[in-house]
Amino acid sequence: MSSLSSSVLLLVLMFTASLMADSTVNFYQDVEFYWGNQNANVSDGGKNLTMSLYNSSGCGFQSYNTYLFGRFDMHIMLVPNNSAGTVTTSYLSSQGPYHDEIDFEFLGNVTGQPYICHTNIIANGTGGREQQFYLCLMVNEIPIRVFNNNEAIGVPFPNSQPMNIYSSIWDGDSWATEGGRVKIDWADAPFAASFKNFIVNSCEDSSGLTSCGSSSSNSSITSIEALGAEELDTEILQELAWVEDNYMIYGYCTDYERFPQGFPPECYQPRFMQ
Repeated sequence: MSSLSSSVLLLVLMFTASLMADSTVNFYQDVEFYWGNQNANVSDGGKNLTMSLYNSSGCGFQSYNTYLFGRFDMHIMLVPNNSAGTVTTSYLSSQGPYHDEIDFEFLGNVTGQPYICHTNIIANGTGGREQQFYLCLMVNEIPIRVFNNNEAIGVPFPNSQPMNIYSSIWDGDSWATEGGRVKIDWADAPFAASFKNFIVNSCEDSSGLTSCGSSSSNSSITSIEALGAEELDTEILQELAWVEDNYMIYGYCTDYERFPQGFPPECYQPRFMQ
């Protein structure tokens, strides 16, 4: 994703094993399990993680470090086969009632039906900016969500609160699949999601925003300005439009029943800005 301080917040989902990296975050050393640690299995010296959901508990981790700028890549193998009612997440969040949060939630489905990627942006405690997409293809560095900086018209933007990185798997069958009509079949438990190739290329807030770069010294970024240099070029704009036209199944800016008195102000601005 591009810098949180730039003119847009670009959310990029990558799911293929084709992305090669020199090193990864270590799940032994760089994260803590804040919930259901008994359902976490770390392997390959900390490079791979499997988190499982049982009827009694799911599992979740958060990064020790907090980040304000950066790009975060992770390969996630979602729950296979009948995953209805399960929710697997990867998101960033700060703390407190006026927190910032950038959400990816992967909503399971019955066997043969596609996952739904549920995204949301919370800025200064204000959310309700959901978009949902069918995951019917293997995405390789194709952006699926962009959130413009509209602070000039009073819309909060997540560019001032350092955030931890979180991932989890949990029981969401009250709403996740067909609005909660399809429940988890616990006979298929445990439900397992796997995580690997977790790459952080960022400035750590704990270092005073002066220590920039990825966990690989070969691909380091040496200045905060470099992290903010990415822009939406014509090709990316075309990809975003293609994803919205072909795979987006819900967008809050077109939900007239939810906003009968008018949409949030950002909905009246250009969708994609360079």
